[in-house]
Amino acid sequence: MAYKGVEEVITIGEVTGVHGVKGYIKIKSFAQSYSVFSSGISFFIGVYKENSGKWYKLIEATPHKKGLIALFEGVDRNMAESLIGKMLSIAKSSLPELEEDTYYWEELKGLKVTDVDVGYLGLLDHVIATGSNDVFVVKSDIESNSEILIPALSWVVLSVNIDQGEMVVDLPSGLTNLK
Repeated sequence: MAYKGVEEVITIGEVTGVHGVKGYIKIKSFAQSYSVFSSGISFFIGVYKENSGKWYKLIEATPHKKGLIALFEGVDRNMAESLIGKMLSIAKSSLPELEEDTYYWEELKGLKVTDVDVGYLGLLDHVIATGSNDVFVVKSDIESNSEILIPALSWVVLSVNIDQGEMVVDLPSGLTNLK
């Protein structure tokens, strides 16, 4: 879906609160680096796929506690309060090129995950950031409501093919009772 000339967006944060009286918002960032929050770049705040939200130009952003505080053009205190809980997305074309075998979390969601021994495990639902390495949460559609946690390590994740929607892993023995 294209919106305002943008074909693809990546969700990089969530509005968690307001800061002060001038319209600053608190952001929980999903990005590894705050460098993507550069003045002058436009962000979509809302649900992009549902065309529910609006593009806002970033005036300034600074690190604050475990996230950021940011001021967007046209956002006052009242509007800032209405943005709490909304997702923050950026045009993929505005993001830096990634190194080989590096992906944005959003690109990984929905991948079919297969283990080399066990076979099909389920679909990658979301990613958890930990201090040492990310963890992929795979939801099984075979067993009701079960989750498999897979460490995002090069020796565990053997291949990722975004175009084919697949990820192949080699689960360490003992990680789950699947092997």
